[in-house]
Amino acid sequence: MLQKSVTIQNENISIPAILWGKNTGNLYIAVHGSMSNKADDVIVVFAEEAIKKGYQVLSFDLPEHGERQNEEYACKPNNCVSDLTAVYQYARSISNHISFFGCSMGVYFGLLAYQDLPIEQSLFLSPVVNMERIIENLMASFQVSERSLEDKQEIVLPIGITLYWDYYWYVKTHPITTGDVPTGILYGTNDDMIPWDELSAFAEKNSAAVDRVENGEHYFHTEEQLESLRNWLKKSIDTIK
Repeated sequence: MLQKSVTIQNENISIPAILWGKNTGNLYIAVHGSMSNKADDVIVVFAEEAIKKGYQVLSFDLPEHGERQNEEYACKPNNCVSDLTAVYQYARSISNHISFFGCSMGVYFGLLAYQDLPIEQSLFLSPVVNMERIIENLMASFQVSERSLEDKQEIVLPIGITLYWDYYWYVKTHPITTGDVPTGILYGTNDDMIPWDELSAFAEKNSAAVDRVENGEHYFHTEEQLESLRNWLKKSIDTIK
């Protein structure tokens, strides 16, 4: 599979990226999830199937991920939205037709960045659609009040996760939607991060088609799970309307 390493500039920020396949005029931006990177197994499977359908794929490392792990540029919504916007602008410079594939929190950041931009199709794997709930659940678990987080600005939890006030406030004040973009979702029934009622409510509100994988987890990583992803992509790319 043809791969080309590229660097996308966002003012003084350099974003390592990969172009998969040849330029066809149709391109998918692929956004990975937490603790992942631009060449994760999920991204590779997606690129393989999208190329077969006549697409080029552009993947990249989010802040603090992949080649960017040592950057002093936090993986916060405002930075991610800025980077995803720069990636979109680069994509439009080489292709007229842009679609969006996202995994986990990559879906959330993509929805923030792309909800007002022309996107032809969206495909989501284990999408984070309610970041506010996730943060508030962490706050409740460790008895962190909204007031204390605002006063301290950041709090390191015993599990190694840092809560940031500016992150939380951005999430609270920036709702997400898919708009009129045809959208397909793949969801594992054993997803312990995204409750089914939350996912199904989002899908209904946004007229998204949902396929469920029995015993699938939030992170698709086993051979069986990746094969389920591949089969879903084969039937979903270009057919979600």
